[in-house]
Amino acid sequence: MMQPKSPETNTRAIILAAGRRIMAQKGFSAVGLNEILANAGVPKGSFYHYFTSKDAFGEAVLSSYFDRYHVEMDAACAMPGLNMAERLILWWQKWNPDNEEHDFQERGLAVKLGAEVADLSEAMRLALKAGTERVIARLADALVSGAIEGSLTIDDDPRHVAASLYSLWLGASVMGRIVRTDEPFEQAMRTTQRTLGISTY
Repeated sequence: MMQPKSPETNTRAIILAAGRRIMAQKGFSAVGLNEILANAGVPKGSFYHYFTSKDAFGEAVLSSYFDRYHVEMDAACAMPGLNMAERLILWWQKWNPDNEEHDFQERGLAVKLGAEVADLSEAMRLALKAGTERVIARLADALVSGAIEGSLTIDDDPRHVAASLYSLWLGASVMGRIVRTDEPFEQAMRTTQRTLGISTY
């Protein structure tokens, strides 16, 4: 039986959730601790009980974001009644904000913060690096599974293909914010399907 979280664990999680929401909208530098704590509904002293600095908090926000992202990705890659190619297509479709029913801003946190914090904080850069490496590794595993079952094809090292596709979709997310149309996502989907030999679903 799963044990309930302690009040201390819950408070830390509440602060991190507030940070993810606000930073996904405004970035890292533009957000003050007072805004995050007011949104979380906790006193300032609570923040320094869990985090030594704003940079340490940013690192924890990114780690918690990728933890949630990986759970979501695992669920997408295990959806019943579909082959792996179909599962991955549905996962990529969610990158387009027009196809996401909720929390797209928060799901795009890595895109929002990537360029901003990579040169600002080494700890946050390493958190981004570790998180994205886990995403690429999980995607590579999914590609191998899809190739074995025959729903997709890969002509290179699975890790290299996964890294290229992840970079493609990160770029589409950035361009989507710039042009405010679906075209970057549609182009990324066409390129992905060609790369993996997937028919249109």
